[in-house]
Amino acid sequence: MAIQQQLVHSDGIYHGLPVFPKEVKGLTALITGANGISGYHMLRVLAKDPERWSKIYCLSRRPPAVPEGLPKNAEHIACDFLKSPEEIGKVLKENNIKADHVFFFAYIQPPPLEGQGIWSDTQELTRVNSALLNNFLGGMQFANVQPKRFMLQTGAKNYAIHNGPIKQPQEEGDPRVQLEPNFYYPQEDALIEYCQKISPNTAWNVAMPSFIPGAVPDAAMNITYPLAVYAAVKAHLGETLDYPGDINSWQMPLTMSCATMNAYIEEWMVLTEGAQNQRFNACDGGSFTWESFWPRLAAWYGIESKGPDPKANYTEMPTPYDPPPRGYGGPATMRFNFMTAQWAQQPKVAKAWEEIATKHGLRDTQLRDVERVFGFLDGALLMAFPVYYSTDKARKMGWHGFVDSNESYLEVFRDLAKLKMIPPVPEKSVEFN
Repeated sequence: MAIQQQLVHSDGIYHGLPVFPKEVKGLTALITGANGISGYHMLRVLAKDPERWSKIYCLSRRPPAVPEGLPKNAEHIACDFLKSPEEIGKVLKENNIKADHVFFFAYIQPPPLEGQGIWSDTQELTRVNSALLNNFLGGMQFANVQPKRFMLQTGAKNYAIHNGPIKQPQEEGDPRVQLEPNFYYPQEDALIEYCQKISPNTAWNVAMPSFIPGAVPDAAMNITYPLAVYAAVKAHLGETLDYPGDINSWQMPLTMSCATMNAYIEEWMVLTEGAQNQRFNACDGGSFTWESFWPRLAAWYGIESKGPDPKANYTEMPTPYDPPPRGYGGPATMRFNFMTAQWAQQPKVAKAWEEIATKHGLRDTQLRDVERVFGFLDGALLMAFPVYYSTDKARKMGWHGFVDSNESYLEVFRDLAKLKMIPPVPEKSVEFN
């Protein structure tokens, strides 16, 4: 086999990033859901090279909340993907939108079923999110928008991590889990059918990130915001940073997928010819446990860290399916001393946050939608089985990107502070491996 050489570079804390040929320039990108956690960071990454990406269309109901304003090569166009394909197509036509590459992040989180978890209403999740993509694909057909590549971001629910223990490691070719409706599957099928039958000159990609740290004004589906609130309030009260789970979840290996690194690999996907019509895991590329991160988090805020309490009377909660998604063995059991969703509803916490928010002029002096926002964090803190992404497929094709997940968390915290979502991080002590 002939020796191949590849050029890579670093951008701050992000390493091993591809160097694209100079002739790759003058491209047009269309980002849907550009005001969400993933779409916003996709915009930030593409906007770094205006010569390569000369025009970036941001389609969403609300414009991206960029503190310094949209980049010069970006334009927001209001569009509701729950409208009919004809109405969406008219928006594309009226604005004379053409796109070399489409990055699809549009997503709607419906309310959960009463008394159940965030993804419990699987029927509505499937209905509304399938509609988002199908309407947009129909709109592109109506407006004769035929991109070279269409990138759809799904996620770890592809592997059914919300349903219990999964096969290890998670590989892109793993079979679908059919325990309950999963909107990722009809979305992926619709995209592939569109590329094969409606727009045969368009190739597709599917990116599947795990937990996504990122900084946007919307706190939903974002583990970093409630985690930062937890640490800031604990520091304000002069209390120890207590970990809510048991030693199993404390040491559990987890794959993190910070939004910026996801954007880098998604750019690589659409610009790499050999990657067309392929699915890829998107992740930081390193190791992460709460055991290694928790003391660092406490040190940033200048407070003591406390791991699992061996004397605690843990509450136990089994995962819902037996057999679980891996198809054998029993369910896993989450064990917790408390939940941050319960902690956040304490009067002393509400009072502390109001004092913090008032002092620093934050966006909101109240903690809102606590069950959903902090419940999402609890799901990550209390994982009772590994989330361990394989990156073999992307590496064989030339992807070498890496970021230390611990460092990416601090960067996201700093960005959240710039957005006035949280107070500035004290950074009393900052050390990385």
